[in-house]
Amino acid sequence: MTNARRVGYFGPAGTFTEQALLTQADLAALEHVPYRTVPDVLDAVESGEVDLGFVPIENSIEGTVNFTQDALVFDHDLLIQREVVLDIEHCVLARPGTTLDNVKVLLSIPVATAQCHAFIRRDMPEVEVRAANSTADAARLVAEDSSDTIAAIAPQNAARLYGLDVLRSNIADHDGNQTRFIVVGKNRIPARTGNDKTGLVVFQRADEPGSLIGILQEFAARRINLSQLLSRPTKRGGLGDY
Repeated sequence: MTNARRVGYFGPAGTFTEQALLTQADLAALEHVPYRTVPDVLDAVESGEVDLGFVPIENSIEGTVNFTQDALVFDHDLLIQREVVLDIEHCVLARPGTTLDNVKVLLSIPVATAQCHAFIRRDMPEVEVRAANSTADAARLVAEDSSDTIAAIAPQNAARLYGLDVLRSNIADHDGNQTRFIVVGKNRIPARTGNDKTGLVVFQRADEPGSLIGILQEFAARRINLSQLLSRPTKRGGLGDY
């Protein structure tokens, strides 16, 4: 990341995004700027407020992080520089003295609560699930609340950061929970690594039979293997316009 000085990430401190960022020695050495939302990170990169952005894009349980994918496709002209995969361990965090049976409100980002849906139904069936901006922000809100009836789904390091207890650990519905993060920048085409992947955005010009197979045949004829195929709303033509 030659000449990069500042990297923005989906914060605040204590998120899985920050954890993944810190696994990269060159990025860890830069100035870190946390933002409340993924679009805020991408806006900062595009405006030049930061040199690079670090955001989640895919989870092994829930699939694509749609708000990241859509923002990159429709709203920003940025290049993916690198991907980083992090093992994810969700925990239930609460103020000291809180028990799981006492918890009435559970805070986290919707992507995280979706990954722990079975645990919540089984072990916390009466809890009210509320959305937070991020897992770490959920932990911060719990730490600032004086009651013993609120908890957060967040990383274990957020417990240390905000002085919380871990009531349950490793609560994801499936083993092998991983999230893919990407580094994005402007006008920085990364050097070849020998293990490169390419993403393409394709818009069909007409809604007609065979338009999809026509595209796929081009890949098949050139023996190009596809690892993922996504269909997203165009956000312009109403229901059914993908």
